[in-house]
Amino acid sequence: MESTKPWLTLYPEEIPFSIDYGGKTLVELFEEAAVEYRDKNAIHFLGKTLTFRELYEQSLKFAAYLQGLGVTKGERVAIMLPNCPQAVIAFYGALLAGATVVETNPLYMERELEYQLNDSGAKYIVSLDLLYPRISKVKALTKVEHVVITSIKDYLPFPKNIIYPFIQRKQHGITVKVEHHGTTHLLSKIMKQSSINRTNVDMNQDDLALLQYTGGTTGFPKGVMLTHKNLVANSTMCSHWLYKCKKGEEKILGVLPFFHVYGLTTVLILSVLQGYEMILLPKFDTETTLKTIHKQKPTLFPGVPTIYIALLNHPNLQKYDLSSIDSCISGSAPLPVEVQEQFEKVTGGKLVEGYGLTETSPVTHANFVWTDRIAGSIGVPWPDTEAMIVSFETGERAEVKEIGEIAVKGPQVMKGYWNQPEETNVVLKDGWFLTGDLGYMDERGYFYVVDRKKDMIIAGGFNIYPREVEEVLYEYDKIQEVVVAGIPDPYRGETVKAYVVLKEGVMCTEEELNEFARKHLAAYKVPRMYEFRSELPKTAVGKILRRSLVEEEKEKQRKAT
Repeated sequence: MESTKPWLTLYPEEIPFSIDYGGKTLVELFEEAAVEYRDKNAIHFLGKTLTFRELYEQSLKFAAYLQGLGVTKGERVAIMLPNCPQAVIAFYGALLAGATVVETNPLYMERELEYQLNDSGAKYIVSLDLLYPRISKVKALTKVEHVVITSIKDYLPFPKNIIYPFIQRKQHGITVKVEHHGTTHLLSKIMKQSSINRTNVDMNQDDLALLQYTGGTTGFPKGVMLTHKNLVANSTMCSHWLYKCKKGEEKILGVLPFFHVYGLTTVLILSVLQGYEMILLPKFDTETTLKTIHKQKPTLFPGVPTIYIALLNHPNLQKYDLSSIDSCISGSAPLPVEVQEQFEKVTGGKLVEGYGLTETSPVTHANFVWTDRIAGSIGVPWPDTEAMIVSFETGERAEVKEIGEIAVKGPQVMKGYWNQPEETNVVLKDGWFLTGDLGYMDERGYFYVVDRKKDMIIAGGFNIYPREVEEVLYEYDKIQEVVVAGIPDPYRGETVKAYVVLKEGVMCTEEELNEFARKHLAAYKVPRMYEFRSELPKTAVGKILRRSLVEEEKEKQRKAT
C-alpha cells in the first residue's frame, strides 16, 4: 500500500482497493442487462413501466433508424430531454448506433443551444415537441440535419400535476404540432415502423461515449470528453461503494437530470449495470417527489442539498412515509450537517456527502455509507482513485491539513476538452486533473473542500471561504437556504454578503443573523450585508448559482455609479 493513500486503511473489507472493469463498453453492458434482467422493470415513469427487454428493443429500433439516417461511428447525437423513458432510449440507441451522445439542457435558450450544437458539430438532435420551436429557430445556423421529436404523450397522457421548467405555464398541456417530413422525424412512428436490425459497430472502451458540457460560470461551456471506460469505471466504483445494495432488486429515484453527468452516471448507467429499477421524474417538484417516494418506495436516492432541504421543509412532510430510503449520496454542492442529520432522522436511511466534477464522470470521493464517516468532509477517494492536495507554495504534494488545490487521478478522469487542447493542458498534468477546488486532507486521509478557487473571498487581505460561513448560518433554525458571496468593495477589495431564504412563515432580521454569526465566526468572516430572498438562482440540477449573484451585484454597482 502506498503511503500517499492513508485512506485505504479505512476501507471496509467489502470495498476493494482496485477493481477489474472488464474492458466492456456501455453497449455491451446494456446488452448483458437486457438478458440478465429481461422481464424486470427497468423504468417506472408516472405510472408507466418498461422492462429491460422492452427498453433494449426500443433502443435497438432507434439505433437502426439513426443508422438509416446516416449516423456513423463517432458522430454526435444531441439529446435535449427531461428524465423520461425517451431519454434512456435515445441515450442507449445513439450508443448502439456507434454515436457519441451530447447531453443538452432543455432549459437552454436559442443562443446557448446554437453554441453547443455548433461546438459539438452534432448533425442529429432528439427533443420534445414543446421544444421544437426553439430548435427550428437555430437549426439553419448549425450543422443539424435531422431532428427527432417525441412527446411525453408517447408514454402516458400529459401529467397535469407536473409543470415543466422549460415551458411557460400558459403552454401547459399544449402539444406543438410537428410534421413528419424529410428532416423531422417522430419517435412514435419510429417505434412503430423501424426494424431492430441495426448494423454492429466495432467499439472499444476508449471510444468517446459522451460530450458533457460544463456549467461554465465564466466564458463558454467546454465539452468534456468522457469515454466508455470513464463512465463504466465510475458506475462500477459506485456499485462497489454501495456494497449492501442487491443486484436486480433496488429501486433508484431518478430526479437528478440525465443531462447532468451526476444523474446520468448514478441513476441511468448504474441502474443498467446493476439491474435496478429507475423511478423517473421529469423535474424536481417537492410534493410530487414526496408522493412518489411514499407510493413507489425507492431505496436509493442520489441528490443535491437543495433537494433534501426542500423536502425537509415541506409543510406536510409528516404525511409521507420515506422509510424505504436506505442510502443517498449527496453531491454537486456542500451538504450542511444539519440537513444530513435531519434527513437521516426522517427516513431512517443514510445520507452521506460525496464529491466530483463533470471532468471525472463525476465521482471521485465519498463518505462511507455504512461505516466511519465525518460530517463536513467529502470523504475519501473511491477505488483506483488517487487524490492529493497541491501546495500553493511548492506546487508539489501539500502537507497534512495544508490548504491547496485538490488534484485527482483515475480511470474516471476525462480524455480532455473537446477541440480545446490548450484548455486541456492547463488542467491535465501527467494524468492528474487539477480541479480548481481548494481543500485539505487530514492525517487519516479524509478530504475537505473549503471552496472553489474562483469563489474564495479576499477581504482586507484575509482569505474567506464562503462554505465555512454558510455552514455556520445553516445552523440558525430560521434559515432554509443560504449562499455567501464576495462582492466588490472599494475599501476591502471584496466584502462578504449573505443571500438568505427563510423557512416558510418565520420572520428574521439582519440584526438577528449578525448577532448569531458573530458568536461563531471571526469578525472578518462575518457577513457585512444580508439580503432576504424568496428563492435563490439555481442550475437545473439544483446547484446554487453563486456567480450569477456576484454578477448581479456588479451590475447594480455599475448602474449606481
